[in-house]
Amino acid sequence: MPDDREHLPPDEIAAILGAFGVSATQSVRELARGSRHSPKLLIESSLGRLVLKRRAAGRDKPERVRQSHRLIARLRDFNLPAPRVLLTTGGASFVERDGRIHELIEFLPGEAYDGSLSRTTAAGEMLARLHAALADLPADPGASRASYHDLRAVRNGLNAIPTVTSGHDSVVGREAELLAATQWMHEQYDAAADEVNAAGFAEWNAAWIHGDWHPGNLLFSGGDVCGILDLDSARIAPAVIDLANGMLQFSILRGGGDPLAWPAYFDEARMRRFLLGYQGVTPVPAVQRRVLPALMVESLIAESVVPIAATGSFGRMPGYGVLMMVARKARWIRENESDLRRWIMD
Repeated sequence: MPDDREHLPPDEIAAILGAFGVSATQSVRELARGSRHSPKLLIESSLGRLVLKRRAAGRDKPERVRQSHRLIARLRDFNLPAPRVLLTTGGASFVERDGRIHELIEFLPGEAYDGSLSRTTAAGEMLARLHAALADLPADPGASRASYHDLRAVRNGLNAIPTVTSGHDSVVGREAELLAATQWMHEQYDAAADEVNAAGFAEWNAAWIHGDWHPGNLLFSGGDVCGILDLDSARIAPAVIDLANGMLQFSILRGGGDPLAWPAYFDEARMRRFLLGYQGVTPVPAVQRRVLPALMVESLIAESVVPIAATGSFGRMPGYGVLMMVARKARWIRENESDLRRWIMD
């Protein structure tokens, strides 16, 4: 597979490190993590192990970067394991060069999520602690208040997908099947959104949430979370938006590179442990717990539909396979909703 990741040239690296006052480095190596449009380097320096990152175009508005850094500082004030953001010699938290934004942050050691119940519980607990830390932090004027709930872009995407993906090899001969799946997902997304709105969503307290709480954004040591990463998707919304998405992300089961082969069901034990971990820190009102399955359906559909509608694919996976997988998993949630709600409401 060709290397399509962006890279940082040596002169750019030297200039940025100089702006941060890093004059001596023992080693510099690429970190092939996250977006291929956001190159990262692991720096061994006199200031310790650091990560130099150039933000992806479109995700590098200065006010958005400042927002992320402000949230990180708040989490650190509450002794939550967010990485330290280094300042330049002039006291800024990032450097602009050639229209791009660069930041230098502390490298956090840790292990990846292993699917264990102990780490799943810890992930739920840490999300509740994050919400508590950010609960009374004022919103920035430009902070997003949109989420995966009741989003026009999702409905527009579902309408566009049959046309956007029609020329893809994976779709040829399956156009009718794809159209039926997107129509069904549209109906389910609408029904789930209506259910959540009828429960009083508009009146629920909104505050800062993480916005992208999944295993790839956490680091672990033993059974504990030792690193919280990527607050770029933080927004103002009811905390249950994060909770439902976390329950989904930490229980979803994959089956290799072909999403058509992934199972429809979720790991219910992990889903339950995530909720128990969260509730052990912050109890969730019954009216909000009742609509968690509906919110999971919305989150599942929204996460896949928006990028596929834009590009015809989900990362490097063909859009058709991902959409059919999402439809199966959404159907599983709907068909098992009564059983899920039974333990959710305990």
